[in-house]
Amino acid sequence: MDITDLVETLRADLRRTAAVGGEETRAAGERLLLALEPSLRLTLMDVLSQAAAEISEVLPGIVVDVRLKGREPVFVVEGAPAAPPAADAFETFDDEAVARITLRLPEALKARAEILAAQRGQSLNTWLVTAARAAATDEPHAPGSGRHQASGRRIQGWAR
Repeated sequence: MDITDLVETLRADLRRTAAVGGEETRAAGERLLLALEPSLRLTLMDVLSQAAAEISEVLPGIVVDVRLKGREPVFVVEGAPAAPPAADAFETFDDEAVARITLRLPEALKARAEILAAQRGQSLNTWLVTAARAAATDEPHAPGSGRHQASGRRIQGWAR
């Protein structure tokens, strides 16, 4: 990332501001510019490093670092590469209109759901849609499962 343009923009702004005060103010502004450039570059590096740390926190298995290459910061991304979208990632769900929601799950439940989805070769989204669809049906258990349809409890005993 080339931050030289950012430093030059600040330099030009400071020169225009100092020019309003006359020759003495302009000369003081030039000296100030020389002193501020290293501090400005360091401050920008700190901002970029904080942003990289925040990004790393929200991307599991990924670490984003900022390093200097010469005088310019460079982002370095380490970790597992992003998986290609699952084959069903863009599934239309039987041509039904699709609504987007935000679902907050406990971390342990999300991890378990991801494992179950992977075992079925599905994306987490498709697995959750399937689970919601099954939960929303009038028949919670398939006929002949030995479970009472209204309560879901197993029926045992003799019948004549």
